Amino acid sequence: MRQKILISFFIVFSVIAFSQTYEVQYTSSYNGKTVPDQSTTVVWANEKENFILNTKIREQKAEFPFEITKIEKPSNTVISYAFLKPDEIISTTDAESVAKQTFEFTNETKKILGYNCKKAVTKINSNTIEIWYTKDLKINGGPSVLGQSLGFVLEIERNKNSLVSATSIKKVKKTDIDKILSSNVISTDQLGYKDMLWKSRFTTLTVFENETINFSGDSKSDDEIKRFANGTIILKKITFPKIEEGDHIFVELKQQSNGDAYDRTGTVFFIPQDKKESFLDGLENGVKKLPVYDNGNGKQYFGVSTTENYNPAVEMMRFFTAFGINKFNHIQIKNKTWQTISPYRQDVTELKPVLSEKELWIGAFIGNYDKGGHKISMEITIHKSGQAIHKNNTVIPLFNTLNIMEMAGQDYSTMFNKDKGLLVEFTLAKDLKNAQLRYITTGHGGWENGDEFVPKANSILLDGKMVFSFIPWRSDCGSYRLYNPASGNFGDGLSSSDLSRSNWCPGTVTNPNFISLGDLKAGKHTIQVKIPQGQTEGNSFSSWNVSGVLLGNE
Repeated sequence: MRQKILISFFIVFSVIAFSQTYEVQYTSSYNGKTVPDQSTTVVWANEKENFILNTKIREQKAEFPFEITKIEKPSNTVISYAFLKPDEIISTTDAESVAKQTFEFTNETKKILGYNCKKAVTKINSNTIEIWYTKDLKINGGPSVLGQSLGFVLEIERNKNSLVSATSIKKVKKTDIDKILSSNVISTDQLGYKDMLWKSRFTTLTVFENETINFSGDSKSDDEIKRFANGTIILKKITFPKIEEGDHIFVELKQQSNGDAYDRTGTVFFIPQDKKESFLDGLENGVKKLPVYDNGNGKQYFGVSTTENYNPAVEMMRFFTAFGINKFNHIQIKNKTWQTISPYRQDVTELKPVLSEKELWIGAFIGNYDKGGHKISMEITIHKSGQAIHKNNTVIPLFNTLNIMEMAGQDYSTMFNKDKGLLVEFTLAKDLKNAQLRYITTGHGGWENGDEFVPKANSILLDGKMVFSFIPWRSDCGSYRLYNPASGNFGDGLSSSDLSRSNWCPGTVTNPNFISLGDLKAGKHTIQVKIPQGQTEGNSFSSWNVSGVLLGNE
């Protein structure tokens, strides 16, 4: 009888000892200062398993997405749970990472919260990590996966400036993990997990997926994609969510040749429809339906500048295709391994005021006369952020001389052959503070004396007074040689894609300039662009594609 009682007591004692759970809380500091408004890290640990989370997750007040990490013992298998949104949880398992950790053990010791600790050191991606751990708790655990095999980690310091340190340790009878992990969980591989978690952190608006931009009478619109100018322009209507202050907006386009071997002008744009007329009228009914700009040189330029009843297309991103990327990768040059796709990505956060909660036609154009043309995919992403670099609440379209409708009769922008250049009149309904001109410019004329290869000053005048002048020029084009398999090669050892150009290179984005205009009063104003455009030689002529929108705060 006594033996049975002892056995029973031993079993009960073992269960109690085995199930003993510690709750350890940690705070973060940087350069000796506690990180303000932080959600402290919480670790629940016993001999069977550890859970790593934070106080907001524990209180079920965390914003999606968020993660909980579980370490199963004694195998040290790491299970990561990502809460992407309510009732959508994914997980992945890693049975190797803890075992692969290596440490340099030191003789240094100290006490943390009364526990004897030793220090181990490791390096991760050039970062020096110091880990203080204790054996006194008789179980392993810690605020991260790092050091789970050492003991109980009470402090982790990175590069002597970033510190995570235990602030309290207590025994608890139960945890709240069952309430938090009560939903169905979908398992996936580690790369898939990371990808889904990463993408859940921002909003993605898919605009185009593997669409063709070419020159063909067979190019037709469908229920989703509108095609104009024999297929060189594609449009899709996109609805934007509310974009909060501090959010970042990016346009990303991926392009490959589908038959065209040449470098071509490309643009991503949207069509304002807040006035009586819009650029869409010209696309649907012919370029001559758009307002005309006449500077006295004998030519008429349709749809390039704002009027009382019309706003031009707003350029989001200008890009230039490389010479035949992917389609012509069969052209071999020793020690050259060609890229297969041209990626173009640009921050367009400053355009937020005219995108947030709007339904807009988003378009892409690549000037070409090839039936195969080009293949593109494009998306717009919106990212939560605390950095408010662009604080403007107003965007006013002013001009866009890029010949988007070239293949439908729109003339090249040769208006700079007169001193008047491009003169745009506009009226402000309210005062505009901290006004800026978002200005994109590239020079064209692809022969030796053409403005593509001759530096020319761009001068911006506000109300008749010079406010900015510069020479737009790119001298880094040789950096993109591996994107240009079909580029011609010259006797001097250079490739055409190596040559410096007027603010563009084959296979790159042209960045906008932000030109400060100061504070502008309500009423009428003028913006004038002057460029000493080169003279025509035979059938060869120069032109300048410039676009501008006015930014500021009303």
